[in-house]
Amino acid sequence: MKTLIGTWLVSLIAASAAVRPNFILILADDMGWNEAGFCGAASIDTPHLDRLAKEGVVFPQACASAPNCAPTRACLLSGLYPPRHGVYTVVDERHAPGSPHHRVLAAESREALPAETSTLAEALKPAGYATGMFGMWNLGRGRSGPTTPTGQGFDVFVEPRMLGFEKDEYRDASGRYSPDVLTDSALKWMESVRNKPFFLYLAFHDVHAPHDPKPELLAKYQARVGVRDPALAATVEGMDANVGRLLKALEDSGVAGRTHVIFTSDNGGARGNVAPLRGGKGSLYQGGLRVPAVVRGPGIRSGVSSDATILSMDWFPTVMELAGWKGEGSPAADGQSLVPLLRDGSRLPERDVFWHFPCYIGGAGPCSAIRSGEWKLIEFFESGTSELYHLPSDPGESRDLSDSESGKSRELLSRLHAWQANMKAPRPTLPNPAYDPSSSPRQGREPKGAGGKRGRKPHPAIPSGS
Repeated sequence: MKTLIGTWLVSLIAASAAVRPNFILILADDMGWNEAGFCGAASIDTPHLDRLAKEGVVFPQACASAPNCAPTRACLLSGLYPPRHGVYTVVDERHAPGSPHHRVLAAESREALPAETSTLAEALKPAGYATGMFGMWNLGRGRSGPTTPTGQGFDVFVEPRMLGFEKDEYRDASGRYSPDVLTDSALKWMESVRNKPFFLYLAFHDVHAPHDPKPELLAKYQARVGVRDPALAATVEGMDANVGRLLKALEDSGVAGRTHVIFTSDNGGARGNVAPLRGGKGSLYQGGLRVPAVVRGPGIRSGVSSDATILSMDWFPTVMELAGWKGEGSPAADGQSLVPLLRDGSRLPERDVFWHFPCYIGGAGPCSAIRSGEWKLIEFFESGTSELYHLPSDPGESRDLSDSESGKSRELLSRLHAWQANMKAPRPTLPNPAYDPSSSPRQGREPKGAGGKRGRKPHPAIPSGS
């Protein structure tokens, strides 16, 4: 994919003689669709995210491109569906294909974004952008090499481990709070590149469990009536405070008026926290897919809510168009630019959107899904069955209409299969010869970040992303 950059770079460079806008892309970790004030969380204080919502465009129907961490990050940075880059899930030895608790042979997933895949950072750099990645990468191991951030277009890469924080650690022995220290580092970098257009990708560990919030915030929510999970609520507010620090730094440096700020999450929240939606992280039900999403910036409408269904991969072409690229040939082949909607409210072209998760993790088996307008169909590879839902009347996906609306079900299943074939997406339908119905997954937390457990090597049949 990197070879395609030259076909449209000249258009980007020549698109505008004006000062190029800056971009800050903030990605929360495991933050559910309803865990911020602007999303309806009345019991959680998020004044800075709420301010972004008042000054920008909110997408209540925004969805992650995948139901867990790594594939969404790959889609976000590449603008591509998972079958294009082969990152389907967080590689985890507890769920390796062929494990005895698997009924079918799951697809292998790449652990790293292929080096030949063009990233948003690589697309912006030739147009003079300084690029910095702060936080969780989770798309390749190590600090240098072709599949690390600095090998994928970022000038600077800083993760919490480099700042003295171990995996999943929010606070260290001296009481420093990891998100604060990470934001300190990002702010220092922003100041160092203030005279250039910049792209900051700030991927917080917040609000991934296990939570260890600041004691004063935890006490606040423990005392507040109606708070289901005080530690989660305190962690959300702690992250919001750092968003506020970023916004203040933009204002203090005089660049707020030419900086776009995007905030979203990598997947849905934990089961039990995302009601009335069904499922949660790891599931293709709406609870695993819907995420908070808001964007503010120059030329973008303010105080607007859009019911468009958008995916993580849409931010790549959106940023490119906001940066000045015009015309055809962008390597972000699958994403759809949101710029017309953001600027003047134009309706986006009608499209079907898809999810493909041919793996076991997060309490769900291999599955694939299509959303077409008001309808959503999920195909389950273990059973060879599908479920159909009408989302406006049933957002919690509690009434399967595949029998009563059999014509619609057949139509969407046919379109889903056509998309899978076009993408050369793996369909894990073969029985697993090692299946043992009495077995269960090994316990333990999902590996996170570049220092996670070593995974199995990708199967050669997985597309390279080219």
